[in-house]
Amino acid sequence: MYLDTMYPVVKFVGKKIMKWNLDYSPMEDFNFDLCWTVNAVKPQVLVKMQPHQKINHFPGMSVLSRKNNLGKNLMKMRKVEPEEFKFFPMTFMIPGDYNELKQYNANRKPGKAQTFIVKPEASCQGRGIYLTRNISHIKPTDKCVVQRYMSKPFLLDELKFDLRIYVLITGIDPLRLYVYEEGLVRLATEPYVVPRNDNLEDVCMHLTNYAINKDNPNFIFNESETEMNKGHKRNLTYLYDLLAEKGYDVPLLKERINDMFIKAFISGHPVLSSTYRSCQQNNFSNDMCF
Repeated sequence: MYLDTMYPVVKFVGKKIMKWNLDYSPMEDFNFDLCWTVNAVKPQVLVKMQPHQKINHFPGMSVLSRKNNLGKNLMKMRKVEPEEFKFFPMTFMIPGDYNELKQYNANRKPGKAQTFIVKPEASCQGRGIYLTRNISHIKPTDKCVVQRYMSKPFLLDELKFDLRIYVLITGIDPLRLYVYEEGLVRLATEPYVVPRNDNLEDVCMHLTNYAINKDNPNFIFNESETEMNKGHKRNLTYLYDLLAEKGYDVPLLKERINDMFIKAFISGHPVLSSTYRSCQQNNFSNDMCF
């Protein structure tokens, strides 16, 4: 197993659980069965691989993993199939869509303020995200993704939350997806109030990123697997059970979530499929990347 990662858990699983030989030398000789890397995989790497070798990325995955590329592809699909791709808010990629953003904001109902959330196009962990009601705060030259802010979210204990659900892709042509049954529920640490000019900067109320909320004095670490109703990180099973108790149709919810996964991956599929096939034309088992 060739390793190019700083995460101890990957090394532990490879060595202690799977009993593999770990190799940290440069990947020049391509002498591995499995390669685990934290870096993007370039097409020239996949081209050199043999059919028995596996690697933990698909070349071209930035078409989905970068906010601006994902937004661009989803918006393209919405123009073709508006009803099928209405599961995400109106999205603009700046600077390219700046004029469209201005027009969209100008068309709002008179006297009704519009709140936007602005995210750097290639950042993570909530860095650089902010809310605004004045699009003049967004520079036409900024490289960012702007979305209409969902101001009436479903709350848990009066807090905003998001879901971290893990999807495994084991084949790209045809597309093959597996959804892990368990996941995370990540809660904000300040009670939610609808956006106002005086609370737009309260990131611990509007954002659910763990990296932001873990430093809030209100943050509670959950240390018990049997008490998942406590803390600001809970498991998905707890949420589904709670929703079922309240009378919500959980099987339908799961079905709709899976539907969103499929449609999101479809939006980037042409690029991923053509890149994979150009690198490995004869890999009919469709199984060298995951």
